[in-house]
Parts: sequence; C-alpha cells; structure tokens
Amino acid sequence: MSIAHWPADERPREKLLLRGAAVLSDAELLAIFLRTGMVGLSAVELARRLLQHFGSISALFAASESEFVCHPGMGSAKYAQLMAVKELAQRALAETLSQRDALTSPAEVRAYLRLAIGSRDTEVFIALFLNAQHQVIAMEEVFRGTLTETRVYPREIVRRALFHNAAALIVAHNHPSGRAEPSMADRALTQTLKSALELVDVVLLDHFVVTGAQASSLAEEGGLA
Repeated sequence: MSIAHWPADERPREKLLLRGAAVLSDAELLAIFLRTGMVGLSAVELARRLLQHFGSISALFAASESEFVCHPGMGSAKYAQLMAVKELAQRALAETLSQRDALTSPAEVRAYLRLAIGSRDTEVFIALFLNAQHQVIAMEEVFRGTLTETRVYPREIVRRALFHNAAALIVAHNHPSGRAEPSMADRALTQTLKSALELVDVVLLDHFVVTGAQASSLAEEGGLA
C-alpha cells in the first residue's frame, strides 16, 4: 500500500510536521528524503531496504556513487541529493563549533567527527584549530594514510597551529576497521604531539579515535594526563 493511503498521522511527512522530526525512525526520515518508492514498495519500505543493505545511516552517507546507484530505485540525481544533505549537516555542525566552546559541546564535536571521517575507507588525520575561547577557527585534513595506518608528523601539526595562531587543538583520526579502541601507537602519538605543542604554548585538548558509530576520547580516558 502506498503511503498516500496510510492514516494521516502515520505518514512520515505529516508525523514530522505534527510531532517533530525526533519521533521518526531512520527509515521514516530517509523516506521523506526519497519522496517516492517504486513499484511494489512504498518510500518507507524502500528506505528500510537501503538501510538494511548499507547497514547504517553513516554507511549510507559513506557510500560511493557506484555503490549507491546499483541499488534498485536509486540513481545519480538521488546520490547528488544525498551528498548535499550530508554536506549541509556537516557544515551546520562546523558552524556550531565555530560559535561555541568546543569543550562544552562534546556531542557536537563527536557528531562532526563521525560525519566527517567516521566512515572513510582509509585512515585520515584531521585537526581542529581553536582560539583562546576554544571556538573552532579552522579545520584541516593534515594527513592521509592507508586502510590500516597513517603517518603523522607532529612538526607539521605545530606549523599549522602557528599558521592559524591557534591557542589549542583537537585532533582526530578514523579507524576503517570499525573499532574505536585507541592503539598503543595512538597513545604514544598523543603524548608526543602534546609535548611538541607545549613548546609553542598550544594546548592539545583531545585526540579522538573515530568510526561511523563512535568517537572515543583519549582525554576522557586519561590519555592526555
């Protein structure tokens, strides 16, 4: 049965307008984006199949065009729309971080990092450069690696911090394996980077290890003590 024949208060769009977006399931939100289903499938059913196929919303956002368009009912135009939605969400989070103290907005920091690098299929290392009020003044992907590792040079991060006249930094890298557990190398790098930045009076506030589902903080576990 098409969504048009559903009771009005069960249709995703009407439910959102009446009760707010937070009450909708992932499939219902995705169905509003899709707008229409296909022969034999409502938009909600099609959305469910997409989520089952990719496994999660973050994995869907991370899909390549070729992976996306091979799914029945999807095409390049819809993929472009999906990437636009992802970029808008990422920019909205970046805008929030530029206006707030990053230390008092941990949920926004984690959400931004997960969206930006959580589902990348190779390791990347990014830095969020902060002013004295801990507002983000710049974000850069400073290193890119392979499926299993990336080589990070602390002196380059120090150089970029001085370039931005940053007072503090938050750094992050992703684990394509899907495990957000910091490795011994991650912990050693954190201490090396902290010491290098202290020489130029820049504070390393945190180092996050990120996947599509999680962002683990080394500061929270005492890794910056």
